[in-house]
Formats: sequence, structure tokens, C-alpha cells
Amino acid sequence: MNQYLAITSRGLENLLAEELVQFGAQDIQVAHAGVRFKADQATAYRCCLWTRISSRIIQVLSEFNVRDDMDLYLGATAIHWPDYFGSDTRIIVDFNGTNREIRNSQYGAMKVKDAIVDRFTKADLRRPNIDRERPDLRIHMRLSGEKGVLGLDMAGSGLHQRGYRTEAGKAPLRETHAAALVMKSGWTPEKPLLDPMCGSGTLLIEAAMMAADIAPGLKRKRWGFESIKDFDKESWLEIHAEASVKARRGPAKVETKFFGREMDRRVLTIARDNAGRAGVKDLINFEYGDVTQLVSPEGFEAGVVLCNPPYGERLGTTPELISLYTEFGNRLKLAFAGSTAAIYSGSNELLSCLRMRADKQFKLRNGALDCVLKTYLITAGGVKKAEGDEVGEGVVVQENVAPDFANRLKKNIAKLSKWAKKEGVECYRIYDADLPNYNAAIDKYKDYLIIQEYAAPKTVPEETARRRIMDVLRATIEVTGVDNNKVILKVRERQKGKNQYQKLSSAERHMTVNEYGVDLKVNLYDYLDTGLFLDHRITRRKLGEMAKGKDFLNLFAYTGSATVHAACGGAKSTTTVDMSNTYLRWAQENMELNGQVGPEHEFVQADCLQWLQEVDDTFDLIFIDPPTFSNSKRMKQTFDVQRDHVMLLENLKRMLRPQGQIVFSNNKRQFKMDLEKLEELGLKAQNISDKTLPMDFAKNKHIHNCWIITHKEA
Repeated sequence: MNQYLAITSRGLENLLAEELVQFGAQDIQVAHAGVRFKADQATAYRCCLWTRISSRIIQVLSEFNVRDDMDLYLGATAIHWPDYFGSDTRIIVDFNGTNREIRNSQYGAMKVKDAIVDRFTKADLRRPNIDRERPDLRIHMRLSGEKGVLGLDMAGSGLHQRGYRTEAGKAPLRETHAAALVMKSGWTPEKPLLDPMCGSGTLLIEAAMMAADIAPGLKRKRWGFESIKDFDKESWLEIHAEASVKARRGPAKVETKFFGREMDRRVLTIARDNAGRAGVKDLINFEYGDVTQLVSPEGFEAGVVLCNPPYGERLGTTPELISLYTEFGNRLKLAFAGSTAAIYSGSNELLSCLRMRADKQFKLRNGALDCVLKTYLITAGGVKKAEGDEVGEGVVVQENVAPDFANRLKKNIAKLSKWAKKEGVECYRIYDADLPNYNAAIDKYKDYLIIQEYAAPKTVPEETARRRIMDVLRATIEVTGVDNNKVILKVRERQKGKNQYQKLSSAERHMTVNEYGVDLKVNLYDYLDTGLFLDHRITRRKLGEMAKGKDFLNLFAYTGSATVHAACGGAKSTTTVDMSNTYLRWAQENMELNGQVGPEHEFVQADCLQWLQEVDDTFDLIFIDPPTFSNSKRMKQTFDVQRDHVMLLENLKRMLRPQGQIVFSNNKRQFKMDLEKLEELGLKAQNISDKTLPMDFAKNKHIHNCWIITHKEA
């Protein structure tokens, strides 16, 4: 008997051990992400052909300590490789794992390959060929710390490659993983099975193959063990023939009903084709269907609903997913009482949107992601029949999500919506961390909502913070009735500097909003900020009122919204300065939206600090809103607004005409204007922060500070 290692995903080791027992494996030992066992050749062939959840089966040739590359080479060269395959065999070495000395898997594979080749040449034999594309045999090395396992890959390629799936939908499950989910779901071949988001059909096909007793490896054309010298061809042909007979007879005996529903018609066609190649096409009823309109198929009584809904690696897709999971949970309770649901997801928070209590759960790894399969006994609890409705499904009685947050949001909206309409603004804040447990800001842009999550304090566990922001999302959608596709979630950490310039994606999605009669372009998706600082709304309006007939300068201009207000207010000329070409182009587009074009409007791409020292122009009205702190690589020096504001104003004084005014603003909390130094410079400052704070930011009195600065003698 030989020693073997069957490899699987973490969390599936015990399930694989149970499977191997059925095939006749002996001396089974569960290991990390695998199962060790002993078997004769026939049993090993049967394990390769019939395993549904092992990704590889390795015949172990040697185990040895690997402290460095010399240990690795000596351990590999100790094996008499010519006993296992000949010089004509095309090989490749797969190397998994690293340790302190062997930090690169490619280097490890090269050392093993060198040892194998040297063993052949020392025996005066021609060296075998290395073939990366179509090897006859794969040599498999696993390194964990200082423990090495070296052997032959019995299959030659991943056992998930069944041969029936030539195409797949988005984010398909591996066949081995899908089979494991079927086994863990509580489904048995006597029960009907429905996948309401079936994609390319992998879960259903794997279950149907189980019911029809079709060996998962039956369609594989080549096996690694066929290139091993002791290959028992007669035994293999007998095992394969037995499986072929079962595959021909099995489907006709199956009475189980399988149902697949999918919204993408192209993917639905792929699912049908995959099922045909797997030999189970006649067993599965594939139809077009929307999971939010899901109904129980005819013949589906006390069955199992099994699916792998999207869960997204980025939280940015969460509003749509919250709606999807919530509606899916409603459909399960309305139409599938008495059945079982088994839902696989990488997000416990999204699973909570089903609003059902899990009966069991299994933690599984899907590649690098920690996921969970939860099973639910579906009851009609929470479903309310309409009065006089004898046959209808009824409606789901919704539980209150984050009721204290929801109530506060309702009050804010009732108050602020009337104010915004009267003011003539289409963008305003409706919630700003009003309650300590719901640490987010919510801004309304026409019929869109942006939810900005503030980083939670370190004392709040990450899981708690994620659950709370999910509650904010769910409650916001319910309270406002906004389409979930128009809810955007962004994560904002409290940091130094204007990190709003950080780009989040490469898509360009813009809309135009109106503020006091001025049109401005905003981007709700692609940047942490939208191109419009809402808390400076009154400051911009004031600049428009002050600018008539004046030469206006806007420094650190961002998207130029202040320039637009000044120009629309009648400024004689405008100069807009920013270091970013992207934002300068945006500023020009904002001006064009309002018909403000011509040579009197200048746009300068420059480091503002450097530009101030080099330019001799003078202006009547200057607006400057510098970052709190900046260490941009494109700037020649760091900038700290508290430390450097006097230096900044000293340069601005030179550019300010005798009766001119500087509107100086920044967002540094606890900022202190150095009035004594300003007086020495011949400047005086008036704090107008409270007069520039809009109603929607009234609770956050320190969000910005604003000053009007003039010559002392003016």
C-alpha cells in the first residue's frame, strides 16, 4: 500500500475523510487542508475518479525537514526518480509554501527540478523534459514551515476540472467547492433542489451528478498516474468501465427534481450546455427568473433552496446587495415555508439581511476569502395575510432596523428638505454622526444618497462597526425610499491632509447640480469626495456677492466651484490655481456650464505655495482654502496650515490691493489665527465662521473656520 495526501479547502477536511472511507481508503488522518490515507493502486484510482471534493491526490514519496535550499535539494535527490518514470516522460514541478529560507516558490520548484534531473544524469540516463504546457506527470512539493512533503500528482491537473464546464458566469464556484456545499446543505437525493441564482449551473450539476451516480472524473482525458511506471492499466480500465456503466444507467433512475433560475439569459444558455456535457441536462429545469420575484416551482415541496448569492469583496456594492438579500429573504418566507435554505456568502452582515435565524452554519474558505454556509428552516413566521386574502402569499412583516437611527433620520429629512427647497440647493447633508453608534455622514444629491462611513474607534470591534454601517444602509433605504442603485457607500477615515483627492475607481460618472442658481458638476462615485464641499456653500455664495467688478483669485481651487460663484456674481476677471490638471479641467467645465468662458478667466496648474512666491499680480478679492496638511511629492515642501498660515498670508498681502479682501478658510479643528503676527504684517482678521456655517452642518460647528482679512489701514 502507498501513502497518499488528498488536498482540499480548509474546512472540508472531515467531509473529505468521510468520502475517502467510502472508496476504501485506510489509516485516514485529517491534516491541515487535506487528508492523509493509505491505499492500494486500485483504491487510489477509484479515489481519483470518484472524489467530488478533493482538488488533488498526491502519492507521497518522501517527507523530510527543509531548513534551507540544501536540505530541499538533498531531500529531493534522495528519491530514486527513475523508479517512478522514464526519461521520455514530460514533467513539471509544482511547489506550494515558503519558509524563512525558501521565500520564493519558483526558486523552490527549480531546486526540486535540479535534484530530479541530477538523479537521472547520475544514473547515466537521459534527463526528462520539462514541459509547462502539457506535462505527462506533475511533481508536487508542499512546504509548511520546516516540514516538506514530496510526491506525484495522481491526476495531473486539478480534480475540479470535470470537463463539462467550458464557460462560466461571473465569479463561478469551483466544482469541488460546489460539491462540498451540496453535501453540507442538508440536501439528499430524495429532495428537490432549487438554485435561484444558478449562474452557469455548477451547484445543480454537481448535485444531479450525485443523484445519477456519475463519477466526477469520468470525462477526464488524461491522468497523471498513467505515466507512473507501476501503472496497472487493467485495473484502471475495469474501474473506469464500471463507472461508465453507472453513468449511462444512472440518470434514467433519478426521480429528484432540480430547478435553476437565472436573470442573465446568456449565462442561462451556458448552464444548459454545461449540464448537457455533464450528462444531466434532462434532470434540471433551467428557466429565466428574478430572485426578487421568486416563486416555488411545481413539484417543489419540502425541498432545499441552495445558492451562492453575490457578496462583493468591496463594500461599495453593498446597497444593491442589501436590497437583494432582503428581497430574497422575503421571497423565501412567502413562498417556501416548510423547506430548507442553504445560503453561502462571504458576508455575515449580508446574510443578516435575510432576517432569518440560522439552524446550522459551516465556515469554509473560498480561495483567500473566509465564507460561511448557513442553513435555515424556513417558516411562515413574520408573514401576514391581507384581510380577506385566502390564497395570496401575503406580505412579510418588516422588523424595525436601527429604530433610533431611523427616527433621527426621519426628523432630519422633514426639517432639512423644506429648508433646502427654500434656499435653492439640491445637495445637502441629512445626517452627520448624530448618534454615537451610527458613525456616518449622509449627503443628498438630488435623488442620490452618499453614505460616508467614518472610521470606527479602535475600541469598537470591526464586526460591530460593519454591522452598524449595514444597519445604516438598510434603514436609510427604508426611510428614504431611494432606489438602492442610487445609494453610494464610501469609507472615510479621519486623516491629515486632503485625502479627498484620492481616486477610488477609473469610471467617470458625473451629474450636474444647482446651488443658489449656479450649476456645478459632481462625481458621486469615483472619488472619496464629490467635487463639491457642502459645508462651504454659504462661503461660495458670499464670494459671489463680494466679487462684482473685481479681479478674483482662487488658490487651492479644487474643482473651481468658488470661481464659478465669483464669475456668476460679476467678477471682472478670475484666476484659478491648483496643482492638479484633473481638477483644473473640472473647474473649466464648471465655468462652461454657466457660460463663463473667455480670456478674462485664467486657469493655472501650479504648486500654490511656489506660485505665490513667484507671481507679482494683484487682486481685489482672494479666496484661499488650503489643506490642513500636505506632503505631496509634487510640492517642494510640506505644508501645515497652523504652522504656515502666517507665511501664506505674508505672500498674499503683497498680492492684495489696498481695499482688497482675503477670504481665508480651512478645515483644521482648533485652528488658531495668529492675530499678533498678522498685526505685525499690517493685516487684520475678522472671524466669520459662524456666519458661513449652513443649517445642515449646524451641529458640527468646527467643521471649518473662515476669516475675512484686509489691510490694517483699509
